[in-house]
Amino acid sequence: MSRNRLQHRLGPGLHVACFTLLIFIGFNVRAGETIDRIVATVNGYIILQSDWDEEVRYEAFINSRALDHISAEDRKAALDRLIDQELLHEQAQPLNLWHPSQEEITNAVEQIRGQLSDGRIDRLWHAALTSYGLREADLRRRVIVQLELMHLVDIRLRPAIHVESKNVESYYSQQFLPALRRSGSKPVPLATVSARVQELLTQQQINERLLSWIQQLRAASNIRADFRGHGE
Repeated sequence: MSRNRLQHRLGPGLHVACFTLLIFIGFNVRAGETIDRIVATVNGYIILQSDWDEEVRYEAFINSRALDHISAEDRKAALDRLIDQELLHEQAQPLNLWHPSQEEITNAVEQIRGQLSDGRIDRLWHAALTSYGLREADLRRRVIVQLELMHLVDIRLRPAIHVESKNVESYYSQQFLPALRRSGSKPVPLATVSARVQELLTQQQINERLLSWIQQLRAASNIRADFRGHGE
């Protein structure tokens, strides 16, 4: 398993009962020390404490959440998402996983930068990354993972989805127009936003089917995770 996938193959004879979790160990270890732990295994692949810590910091960064506001449940959810990512990556292997272009990766990173009020200023951007214990290389690596998985989910689930015109009309009249009125915006005709509404409803169905797919993958997989110690 490549490091880019954030997981590592268990070596022969390695006993997975040695799970030990130390939250944000990167902040507590003295310079020069390297301590890591297996926190989960997914069908023979391992997720390390360092992977988990970085995932927590990455999610906090892109959501502009202070690290000291991250709860134990937030950390547990981050590890669950790493497990789900591995399950989806396994499904991609027989299909020869698609890889985003450098332009697509750069555009995605720029979108994240654009969400930060001072993200366009290089000095402030790198200072913000550093404050979360991240480098731009870490961010790009995780963006690549997200783009790959989004592509996989899209090609796997989108072809089976059909949004009927009556559903588009219903959403437009019952949700889209009322939202415009509440915001004080001028109403727009259905024809102008029909494609946009259809895509929104398509994405909703994709999300619903993705949750079901992941549940099926979890039920059919050998997953071991130890969340003890994920709080302060």
